Amino acid sequence: MSTKRLLERFLRYVKIDTTSQDNPKSYPSSVGQIELGTLLANELRQIRLEEVAQDKYSIVRAALPAAKNIAQKNEEVPTIAFCAHLDTSPETDGHNVKPHVVKNYDGADLVLPGNASRVIRKVDNPELKSLIGKTIITSDGTTLLGADDKAGLAVIIEAITRMVEDPEAKHGPIRLCFTCDEEIGHGTDHIDVQNLGATVCYTLDGQGADQIDVETFSANLAIVTIKGVNIHPSIAKRRMTNAVRVASSFLQRIQLGKKSAETTEKREPFVHPYEISGSVAQTTLKILLRAFEANQLLKFAEDIQRAADATVIEFPNAEIDISITKQYRNMAEGLRREPRAIKYAQQALRRLGRNPKLTIVRGGTDGSRLTELGLPTPNLSCGQHSPHSPLEWACLEEMEQAVEWLIELAAVWSEVEN
Repeated sequence: MSTKRLLERFLRYVKIDTTSQDNPKSYPSSVGQIELGTLLANELRQIRLEEVAQDKYSIVRAALPAAKNIAQKNEEVPTIAFCAHLDTSPETDGHNVKPHVVKNYDGADLVLPGNASRVIRKVDNPELKSLIGKTIITSDGTTLLGADDKAGLAVIIEAITRMVEDPEAKHGPIRLCFTCDEEIGHGTDHIDVQNLGATVCYTLDGQGADQIDVETFSANLAIVTIKGVNIHPSIAKRRMTNAVRVASSFLQRIQLGKKSAETTEKREPFVHPYEISGSVAQTTLKILLRAFEANQLLKFAEDIQRAADATVIEFPNAEIDISITKQYRNMAEGLRREPRAIKYAQQALRRLGRNPKLTIVRGGTDGSRLTELGLPTPNLSCGQHSPHSPLEWACLEEMEQAVEWLIELAAVWSEVEN
């Protein structure tokens, strides 16, 4: 029954469109995040959590006091926090999600019912081989599913609900924090880690099962603005400088083939142009810079400037402005300052008879920024797969494993002192 409730909870969440919006004019960037936050706050009140609040930024917070059997024994048990984000990626449509539940998965490719040209293939998803007989949830193929990060939300709230329902559950004080606009890099803009009051935090925003993400990319964003000279094309000879052509020449110069997202893996860094807009007069490029080592980001910035300088020599009437902003940093260093964050997550899995896997993320999470702000925050698996895509899917049994993991993790932390 609890697993059925977990599935119903997840399906309820994914049907709310919480797509974050680039270049937002408000926070959060979409009204659906406010709607989902309100729903979650009400659910947390129904299970009688304390300090439940949805603030003016739609961030949802709540507190579960230490279980009586722990509070009476030791008042110095550390407070831990669980975190997930409300929004979904703007890279794929999140409106009118129609989740499709495949029970007793038979091991075949999954043709999505709303668009038969979209197929979740075994060759692209080798983890499916180990999930035969399990329950797989997809979208109908016309939208993303939203398991990133509504699987995390469902896992956290289900785990907390079971702790409340079980008088024998062991846990110290737990704080919940559900953020907005994580997908556009603003998840922690309005988080006060001191006010959260936790020793460690865990984001539930990871793929598969039993993985502890202990490193993330460090990340910068480069915005390249190219100004050309516009004039009617009928009289353009030797007078027009086409900013679109300048942009094409610039992109060739940064040698994407050697360090693009499409051609790198594991610990290899990349430069990823993901948006281009504009016209002859002005064209803007947005480029993600990603590396596990921060000094590599400096090298990328130098490469981009050299490419711009060379491009202006080719197009002397063009102007190229480069703005680079910091986004987040590798969480590894911050986690080393509080080794219990990873140690106890491993211990909890081993108690459940499972094998923890320490992994790296070729991206970032709210945990990257929270760790940088002083709150050690590794990221845990919660059954997500292939995020940001209409081919996204989730496994119910892996979500259930994440629920069990959080319950055991809370028990492990209840046994130690600050």
